[in-house]
Amino acid sequence: MTITSTSTQMKLKRIFIQNQLPEVLTPLHRMSHNILWSWMPQVSEVFMSIDPQEFVELNYNPVALLEQLSPARLRELANDKDFIKRVNAAEQAFDAYLAEPRKEGLPRIAYFSMEYGLHISLKLYSGGLGVLAGDYLKEASDSNVDLFGVGLLYRYGYFNQGLSLNGDQIHHYPAQKFTQLPVEPVRRDDGNWLKISVGIQGRIVQAKVWSLAIGRIKLYLLDTDHEDNAPEDRALTHQLYGGDNEHRLKQEILLGIGGVRAIEEMGLNPDIYHLNEGHAGFLSLERLKNYVAGGLDFPEAREIVRASSLYTTHTPVPAGHDHFPEYLMRNYLYNYADELGIDWQEFMALGRFNANDEHEDFNMSKLSIRLSQRVNGVSKLHGQVSQEMFTNLYPGYTAEEVHIGYVTNSVHYPTWIADSIHELFSTKFGKDWVRDQSNKDIWRNVHKIDDEKLFTTRHALKVRLINYVKQKLEHDMRRRGESPRTTFDILSKINDKALVLGFARRFATYKRATLLFTNRDRLRELVNRKDQPVIFLFAGKAHPADQGGQDLIRQIVQISKEPDFAGKIIFLEDYNMEMAKLLTQGVDIWLNTPTRPLEASGTSGMKAALNGSVNFSVLDGWWAEGYRPDAGWALPLERTYDDQHLQNELDAETMYRILEEEIIPIYYKRDERGISTEWMSYVKQIIAEVAPTFTMKRMMDDYYERFYLPLAKSAAAVRKDDMKPGKEYAAWKEATAEKWDGIETIENNSYDTVNHALPVGDTFAAEVVVSTNGIDPDHLVLEALFYQRIDEDKIVLRRAEPFQRVAQTEGTATFTVEIDPSLAGVYEYGFRLRPTHDLMPHAQDLNLVYWI
Repeated sequence: MTITSTSTQMKLKRIFIQNQLPEVLTPLHRMSHNILWSWMPQVSEVFMSIDPQEFVELNYNPVALLEQLSPARLRELANDKDFIKRVNAAEQAFDAYLAEPRKEGLPRIAYFSMEYGLHISLKLYSGGLGVLAGDYLKEASDSNVDLFGVGLLYRYGYFNQGLSLNGDQIHHYPAQKFTQLPVEPVRRDDGNWLKISVGIQGRIVQAKVWSLAIGRIKLYLLDTDHEDNAPEDRALTHQLYGGDNEHRLKQEILLGIGGVRAIEEMGLNPDIYHLNEGHAGFLSLERLKNYVAGGLDFPEAREIVRASSLYTTHTPVPAGHDHFPEYLMRNYLYNYADELGIDWQEFMALGRFNANDEHEDFNMSKLSIRLSQRVNGVSKLHGQVSQEMFTNLYPGYTAEEVHIGYVTNSVHYPTWIADSIHELFSTKFGKDWVRDQSNKDIWRNVHKIDDEKLFTTRHALKVRLINYVKQKLEHDMRRRGESPRTTFDILSKINDKALVLGFARRFATYKRATLLFTNRDRLRELVNRKDQPVIFLFAGKAHPADQGGQDLIRQIVQISKEPDFAGKIIFLEDYNMEMAKLLTQGVDIWLNTPTRPLEASGTSGMKAALNGSVNFSVLDGWWAEGYRPDAGWALPLERTYDDQHLQNELDAETMYRILEEEIIPIYYKRDERGISTEWMSYVKQIIAEVAPTFTMKRMMDDYYERFYLPLAKSAAAVRKDDMKPGKEYAAWKEATAEKWDGIETIENNSYDTVNHALPVGDTFAAEVVVSTNGIDPDHLVLEALFYQRIDEDKIVLRRAEPFQRVAQTEGTATFTVEIDPSLAGVYEYGFRLRPTHDLMPHAQDLNLVYWI
């Protein structure tokens, strides 16, 4: 017999042999497949008790834990009456949570995000944006609203961080085993797995649809890593934020266009689409295409899509917004222009500031703003920064008039609160108080908690953190090949009675992680004060392409080995959600030093505040709203120097002074009980007066009040009667835009400001007659606007007053105004005419102005 080479090649297929639980343990399987366990301690404690060491090693993943249990261990658990009793009690609490009726009368929200930080065992996130989205979905479940999420299921996700002996960042990409995740295939009515198709450069890419139960709601995830696709298309859902700009474009096509197609296949029919960052912007193109295919023209479809879309921007600098060159857009989305019934230049104009500039990239934020009726930033300050950033989209308006609003980010209380702190709160806050968690009056009961009890509870959390730090450092340094002497020297100098400050976040250069090292001698004195030990803990990842961020990590690691800083400056590798919990719950001070105003929000400091860790931060992002002088410390928002190097030096010196003269002395000012009552007043004040404002319940309520409910009203208004109002509104916009250039000023009789000053208290009067060029005067608003010039490039609106229309003839309208400006000084004024309509949500919805 001749054996050919091909017959000896191994040909294998994958088979999943699922563990079978005894009937009495079947509730464990059901509970493991809903990540409600991640914030319901009664359930997670059951899983932990099965095998504590294995559970921790498996990143607290109950699905993986159950899969690996031996038949003998399963029999042992099934015969353990106490364990079964705890399982049944957990299932009862689990079912009671799920059985609560959903709130009625609210719109259905489709929430799109490129990443979701739900749990360490789900590699769907890289940092703050994802953790924010994950917290938001958890609160949607807790608040029992009608919302679902859409995203991508990554095989490798974001990288796991390693460090070399020299402090160089190493990127590891271990694959996720989907059988060990709490995800389930979405099935069609015939039982087959739901797959949707997306065209990628002439190829048809198939994406499987998975569902992930998050308490009472679902997150739907698209996955291209299967045999139906070519290798390059399978890689679309391999890494989060991996690959080049073209790869990012393909991922965003999959998320936006594929996400809408998945929603349609499942018949979910959302009322509102919420785009969490511009990554999902292409969903609006797919919705437009569908409306055009259904018989609407492009302007009509645009009004229907806009009326039901909210875009949330998280980025405070123009360079941070995704943008793609025209040749890539042409390669991947050229057919969309034809399907929308517009030419290619008009299509590209959707993502450009200057429609005629063929060298301008297609910007995802500009696309999302143009196709969303409502837009918001993620803190009050970031809302203002976003208004400034996008003012050029609305000529004739100043930044403060731009319709971009804000909802300040927040955090999910049950996820981030330490169990011991929550138990302590619950002794004074009342029954079921978490349902009303944004109520400051409840949180002010923290003052009823004994200082010593709160101090002892928080100190235990710090000891837990320090023990974790020692264990992790020992393990990581041994793996890196550090000398035993260096390792011992560092570990032996870590003092759990020290004042501990934490700095953990994405290592982008603008976060200024090494600001503390500006004056090395000053820092050396600070961390070596006799009887007043101080430890600085650092953690965070730099994007693989961000060499500047990686250099900062290397610098900190190298400094941490110097004799004067050993055990006092510590960098912890592979920052993740579980480490974040230990840090935010265990440190005394949470440190944040971004270059102002580049911190859109930041949420890590909020998590620290919940647990009584006091914040010390630049007044940027959320801390600009949260700061109180009796609840933390701050570096000022205003810049002193234009030169960033000089500003860094000043900020560093200010930090040293506050640490030396205020923070450290207050912390170590102990009474006979070993407690600083002044320090505990800071702890209680940040809990009572700051924390409740930044709970996710408040954020959820804000989104409904400021955006979802108004959008639901707008969407319903344009859709009724087979979308007749929407069609008429679109036609009115087109007709008004066509006639607008024909408006002319006939008369302008106003106060002679050239030759005379206006005395304070006197009335400013004006009469204006305009030729309306056929536009109904009911659709015109004339405003008197008073501006103050700040510098050559910036003016600020100080007063606006509408004219009254007092007469009209065929083709003309007469307006008058009498106003006491209630101002003093030098101002600039003008009369601005703009269109108005009952369906206009804000002045820029039809961005036309005419200056008299």
